[in-house]
Amino acid sequence: MGTYKTVSLVVLLGAGILLSMSLFTVDEREYAILFRLGEITRSDYEPGLHMKMPLINNVRKFDRRILPLDARPEFFLTSEKKNVNVDYFVEWRISDVRRYYTAVGGQESQALQRLSRIINDGMLAEFAKRTIQEVVSGERAKIMDLVQETANRHARVFGVEVVDVRIKRIDLPPEVSNSVYQRMRAERTRVAKELRSRGAEAAERIRADADRQRTVILAEAYSESERIRGEGDAKAAEIYARAYEKDPEFYSFYHSMDAYRNTFRSKEDVLIVKPDSDFFRYFKDARGEIRKDSASE
Repeated sequence: MGTYKTVSLVVLLGAGILLSMSLFTVDEREYAILFRLGEITRSDYEPGLHMKMPLINNVRKFDRRILPLDARPEFFLTSEKKNVNVDYFVEWRISDVRRYYTAVGGQESQALQRLSRIINDGMLAEFAKRTIQEVVSGERAKIMDLVQETANRHARVFGVEVVDVRIKRIDLPPEVSNSVYQRMRAERTRVAKELRSRGAEAAERIRADADRQRTVILAEAYSESERIRGEGDAKAAEIYARAYEKDPEFYSFYHSMDAYRNTFRSKEDVLIVKPDSDFFRYFKDARGEIRKDSASE
C-alpha cells in the first residue's frame, strides 16, 4: 500500500512537471517564437497562456515596446565642406520578430549596430546636400523625416521599424561658430540701427506735429483773447460813455485821478509842465477850477 502511494505521488509530480514544461505565457509587451529542435515553427502568438511540447519545443521572447538608440555624436560634412558635430537619438521597435531573429540572431546589440550604421549613412547623405544654416535651422525637421524614411526602408530587411529620429544638438567647429556669431551680431546690429532710425523718424514726426498743434493752439488762444479783450474794451467804452453822459464832471475827475496815480508811481519820476496846465486841473482844486491868481503866477 505504501509503495502504491509512493508511485502515485511520483506520477503526479512528474505529470505536474511535464504540465509546467508544456505551458508558457506571452505578455502584451512581448513577442514569442516557438522553436522545434532549433527550427522556428511559430511566431504569431497573442498575449495569454499557450502550450508547447516539452523537450522538443522551446520558446524565446523579445520586447515588443519602443526601444531607444542613443548614439554617440558623429561628425558630418555639409555642402560647404564644414564639419558639424551632431548628437541624435532614435526610437525603434521590432516589427517582424521572425525576420528579426533570422537576421540578427535575436541579438539586440547586433540590431543596434546595424541600425546605427543605417542612420549614420542617412545623416551623412542629407547633411552633404545642405549648408550649415540649413542644417541648423532651415531644414532640420526635413532632415529628420528623410533620414527616418530612408532608415525604415533599409531596416525593414531585418524586421525593425524606425519610429522616430531626433537631432538633439548640432555643434559647430570653433572657427565656424565664430563666423556664424559675427554674422548674427552684424545682422542684429543692422536690425537695431534700422529700428533706431525708424524711432528717430517717428519722434521727429511726433515732435513736428506737437509743434504744429502748439502753434495752432496759441494762435487760436491769442485770437480768442483778442476777441475777448476787444469785447471788454467795447463794453468798457460803452460803460464810460454812459457814465460820461450821466456826470461828465465826475468822469473827468476820475480819469484825472487815474492819470495822477499812473504818473507818480515812483519818487524818481519827474514831470515838467506848466502849473496852469490842464493836467493839474484837479490837483489843487477838487472842482477842477483854475484860480486866476494861480494862473497869473
